[in-house]
Amino acid sequence: MALTRLLALKGHLVRLWCRDEDDPQTLRETRESKMFLPGVLLPESVDVNPEINPDADIAVLAVPSHAMRPVVSHFRFSPNTIRVSVAKGIENETHLRMSEVIHVVCGPCPVVALSGPSHAEEVSHDLPASVVVAGADESVCEVVQDVFMWKTLRVYTSPDIIGVELGGSLKNVIAIAAGVSDGFQLGDSAKAALVTRGLHEISRLGVALGANPLTFAGLSGMGDLIVTCMSRHSRNRAVGERIAQGQHLDAIVGGMAMVAEGVRTTRAVTELAEREGIEMPIAEQVYEVLFEGADPKEAVSALMERGAKPERH
Repeated sequence: MALTRLLALKGHLVRLWCRDEDDPQTLRETRESKMFLPGVLLPESVDVNPEINPDADIAVLAVPSHAMRPVVSHFRFSPNTIRVSVAKGIENETHLRMSEVIHVVCGPCPVVALSGPSHAEEVSHDLPASVVVAGADESVCEVVQDVFMWKTLRVYTSPDIIGVELGGSLKNVIAIAAGVSDGFQLGDSAKAALVTRGLHEISRLGVALGANPLTFAGLSGMGDLIVTCMSRHSRNRAVGERIAQGQHLDAIVGGMAMVAEGVRTTRAVTELAEREGIEMPIAEQVYEVLFEGADPKEAVSALMERGAKPERH
């Protein structure tokens, strides 16, 4: 909804599709989603419509990663329509990135990923943010860059869609660990170390999967990791914090209006790391806590008591 508002304010003709559960009729009448972005009004020019325009120039796919396949399977766009994925996750069953899922379902078509530190709660209130659009075709990236670039949103381009998508996905796992650190009040030094070593883990797996290591020093890597681990708006950080407070994962996830992508992504990440032979101790401990019933305090101890190593190896 935040991007819908931004594009409409720029003068683009925007049609918004949302699920029946999101109460599109009320959104159409009031121009406000009290559940997701209370107080933020959609411009009157936005067409809240259950039908899509199959010949749209651009389709922005702002859905949870587990919904990407059914959504793109249901809504068939022209082969010339640029698909812009803003989902930050990995398909659990196949370990595919979102652009790969789109290509599998849609065949040859222009696909880019838009990612970076940009919470909807802030973008929708016109607070400054910067993101990156990545794809194999530079000219397509430049088209999307021009469409989204605005006075409060700076957009860069990148050819490394693998790194950009992985950075946006894997940082959510580290953010859950950061939330545990916050919940236990382990301090700033511990959290700084966690974020730094988390970035190291993300980079190692990303490079093994074909990404450029420099991408993880950019907006979709370090930038998104910082904001997701630190922000009060971060759903993934909130999951970890509540786990440290003794709450059960099912109750946490069941009570959330929006999806914390890191929970699902943790499964995919640990399986990918095992497949590639990549050591990811933070991700492994997050997995143990989320799905194997491990005590989060013992997970902290397990990380701190690992054998001595050089910082780079």
